[in-house]
Amino acid sequence: MISTAIQFSYTVFGLRLKSEFILPELLQSAKQEEESDFEIRSGDLSDAWDEYGSHDEYFAFAGNHILFYIPDIAIFKISGGKQIIVSPLSGADEKSIRLYLLGTCIGTILLQRRLLPLHGSAVVINGKAYAFVGESGAGKSTLAAAFLNRGYQLLSDDVIAVSHNQGDNIPVVLPAYPQQKLWQESIEQLGMDTNRYLPIYESKYAIPVSSMFCTESVPLAGVFELVKTEEKEVEIRRYQGLERLPILRMHTYRDFLIPQLCGEQWHFSTIASLVSKVNVYQLRRPSVGFTAHDLVAEVLQTVNEAVVS
Repeated sequence: MISTAIQFSYTVFGLRLKSEFILPELLQSAKQEEESDFEIRSGDLSDAWDEYGSHDEYFAFAGNHILFYIPDIAIFKISGGKQIIVSPLSGADEKSIRLYLLGTCIGTILLQRRLLPLHGSAVVINGKAYAFVGESGAGKSTLAAAFLNRGYQLLSDDVIAVSHNQGDNIPVVLPAYPQQKLWQESIEQLGMDTNRYLPIYESKYAIPVSSMFCTESVPLAGVFELVKTEEKEVEIRRYQGLERLPILRMHTYRDFLIPQLCGEQWHFSTIASLVSKVNVYQLRRPSVGFTAHDLVAEVLQTVNEAVVS
């Protein structure tokens, strides 16, 4: 992991970041002199983990801090929504460290700053943001990539940051950074060339999408929960009433951190406000076969019908 005394400046999820580490996935900030919203620094966290952590856990709380221990990679400390300290372990691969920095660590920063992180991908359709949430392996990134192949823009992949404007309280999706992570099978099914991309781990690749990335915050208009089924056809239904709340609770990124980092009351009021303003759907797809293009068609039809009604 390349560390330097020079402070690199980036923007991610609408926040200004100063980092001792080079983070090539992120958009560099042109205003180097601006004060940062949070920072990433290096430091030795071995004593802190010995004090607060345990051998059978991967995280520990210490006052206003949370520690993550990722075997063979690093110890991370995230503090008050303003700082991440990285303590690389011997032989750690810098790509793996960045994977956790840009996932779990920044997801924690969002919760600490009272920004709702959903687990999924978000694209822009007709000037509105639509989120695809679901369990790991549901096909969220693949569906977003299919939209990009149709000319739509990406807002976020893996972590979706939702904020509310102070004045009108409209939920908006904040832009993350111009990269997707796709499995080799999805890349090939979408007609893309695997040789053009760098592997992250196993058969998952980093896909730069700079030309298809939206750099502005966009109002959130809908959430689609992507679910695998044993059925043979793509199906969609709109969630109603209170059944929408557990869907957003379940698909909040690193939801086990909610009680300690932001509190159940804040989270409940946030998702309750969200579902009062956006539609929430279940998007069911066969567990066998490649259906991304059918899903795109179903989503576009649903979005257009919602606009007309």
